[in-house]
Amino acid sequence: MGGQHTDDSEFVGHVPVLVRRVDELLAPAIKAATSSGARDVVLVDATLGMGGHTLALLSAHAGLRVIGIDRDPEALRIAGERLQTAGMAGRVELVHAVYDRIGEVIAERVGSGLVRAVLFDLGVSSVQLDVPNRGFSYAHDAPLDMRMDPTVGISAAEVVNTYPGAELTRILREYGEERFAGRIASAVVAERARQPFTTSARLVELVRAAIPAATRRTGGNPAKRTFQALRIEVNDELGALRRAIPVALQHLSVAGRIVVMSYQSLEDRIVKRAIAPLTVSTSPLDLPVELAGHEPEFAWLTRGAETPTEQEIQANPRAASARLRAAQRTREAAS
Repeated sequence: MGGQHTDDSEFVGHVPVLVRRVDELLAPAIKAATSSGARDVVLVDATLGMGGHTLALLSAHAGLRVIGIDRDPEALRIAGERLQTAGMAGRVELVHAVYDRIGEVIAERVGSGLVRAVLFDLGVSSVQLDVPNRGFSYAHDAPLDMRMDPTVGISAAEVVNTYPGAELTRILREYGEERFAGRIASAVVAERARQPFTTSARLVELVRAAIPAATRRTGGNPAKRTFQALRIEVNDELGALRRAIPVALQHLSVAGRIVVMSYQSLEDRIVKRAIAPLTVSTSPLDLPVELAGHEPEFAWLTRGAETPTEQEIQANPRAASARLRAAQRTREAAS
């Protein structure tokens, strides 16, 4: 990004995904804490982005304080300015970090080490997707970067130009769920020997050529899955999520709530597998009574993964692939 700021005006009308549903799910935990006279009612927005969800929640709940985490410095800057304009900057602490550091962030900033609510809105944000020079979009020719924090880590170009063919195949198959992973990886290896990849358009064309013509005619841009896979690899998104969810659950107070929105099946599976075991009793099945300390620690607030309504999708097309899960802590964590 070269230290240049984006034009914030294009994000003024940005609508957060499922914003009303998120408030419906988190409001009971926030209101219960506020009405009980709690001095510090804290929500962690672990994927702050441009602050849309945080702005809505702060507007709805006067006693709420937010810790907003994001790895993207540009997103933090935009969110900070939006919060300042709305007169809410004093109720938010912005933290530049990957969300798998959520435990230490809470421990450093909340005396009890417990918070009332946690929100994850996963995937790529508008400030990344809508700025062509970030290299996230297959619709624009741009440097092949894809780092959510452009100050650290390897770029997508480095992955494409240096990973062995077998590793590229694995990434495309696992993270992109790409049927033609082997064909695409072989084509990449052959083409990079002629000239390294530096921009997205050349990679898009290579993927298009590597996929059978009959497949190219359906399912949108054939490079979508490849770009998803590279983005996940560059940012260690699934690894960070596997580390973050269990820690976030540990730091929820009793009656505290967590909401997670994911945008593809790999993320949703990780979220479900992290929470589901905590929603069942650990008492032996043949006992007629529940053993003390073996009750479920959490209860689901959603039946399966909720999806957006048609009205929501029409208002915000990026909500189309959203899958929302929510749970509430029902007792203290097992020691």
